[in-house]
Amino acid sequence: MKADRTYPRFVVSAKGTRWVEGGHPWVYAEEIVSEEGACENGALADAVSEKGKYLGTGFVSRESKIRLRLLSRNANDRFDEAFWRRRVQYAWDYRKTVLRQEDLGCCRVIFGEADGFPGLTVDRFSDILVTQTLSVGIERIKELLFPLLLDVLRADGQAVSGVFERNDAAIRALEGLEQYKGWWGEEHPLSPVTEICENGIFYAVDVENGQKTGFFLDQKYNRLAVARLAERKRVLDCFTHTGSFALNAAKGGAEHVTAADVSESAVEMARRNALRNGLEGKMDFLCADVFDLLPELEAKGGKPYDFIILDPPAFTKSRKTVKGAERGYKEINCRAMKLLPRGGYLATASCSHFMPAPLFEKMLREAARDAAVELRQIEMRQQAPDHPILWNVPETDYLKFYLFQVV
Repeated sequence: MKADRTYPRFVVSAKGTRWVEGGHPWVYAEEIVSEEGACENGALADAVSEKGKYLGTGFVSRESKIRLRLLSRNANDRFDEAFWRRRVQYAWDYRKTVLRQEDLGCCRVIFGEADGFPGLTVDRFSDILVTQTLSVGIERIKELLFPLLLDVLRADGQAVSGVFERNDAAIRALEGLEQYKGWWGEEHPLSPVTEICENGIFYAVDVENGQKTGFFLDQKYNRLAVARLAERKRVLDCFTHTGSFALNAAKGGAEHVTAADVSESAVEMARRNALRNGLEGKMDFLCADVFDLLPELEAKGGKPYDFIILDPPAFTKSRKTVKGAERGYKEINCRAMKLLPRGGYLATASCSHFMPAPLFEKMLREAARDAAVELRQIEMRQQAPDHPILWNVPETDYLKFYLFQVV
């Protein structure tokens, strides 16, 4: 028997109903036909079709275009502590299955909608959990959720000493939420800087001041793929950030690695990471804009590198800027292809959801044509499995990573 429905009801249009029944958990404000019952911002409400069919229950957001974020399509679910504990346990058990044991110390524990926590990201960096709450519904229940996170991990023998909130993302304003960052609760380490080990490489991670939550975990296994190809190669790592691809290439046996980034602070952190891992002897570091560096190298002539890595930040964060982003991606890829000798290797990536794989591949074909080279694909990869992709939620599918040989 279905549980008694005590929640307010949002009646969804026929178009919105088809969208939700297709598997997507978001109901947009423009698809709400009417509301039945008073509902506070961030509270739970039922979604029903115009014919009265139950579609699911989710968090209401009064200020967002996404008016309802569904949590469950099971009318018998009760959204109590036991429900959320099951969700946390399920997410952690999944990571233990898909990741290597040694990777559990630095991984994404919760990936928003892909784990049934709309608008919540939780990353683990050694003994610190870093959270980013981007929906008002999760914001309302975090005092329930965060202790459950600690309980589940500690019950599994994981050492976690604190939770740091990185709620300084501008997107929180779309939910009517303030921006801030800091420790949650009274139990936490003295410093927001910790050390992680990924693929046998040590990194200092500043969870307070680093980009996003402190470190990009989604390229974990793509870095290993680069390391396998790097032996005896002269490598140029563009957009190196903290040096992760460059360090993996150096550890993989590269002859020499140049790590370049426009940010002086990023280059300095990459240099420190190289020292920490004893790899400084085969690396050098450049503070340079890649859009300037590649044509400068081309103008000098010669083929100084036989492996180039392109892992830029997202060039587009909306559909409106996709064309400009495509031109940017094409420019750096075309120049990299021209710089490589025949038989050289190219790793190229895009982390933008708005640059889907077919469009990215079209750009690569055009870049190869303009560079007068052919591409032999070694493999196409995506984000690490602790960032799971739900096929019915395309927003969870964002990272494209290709390895080619230029022939």
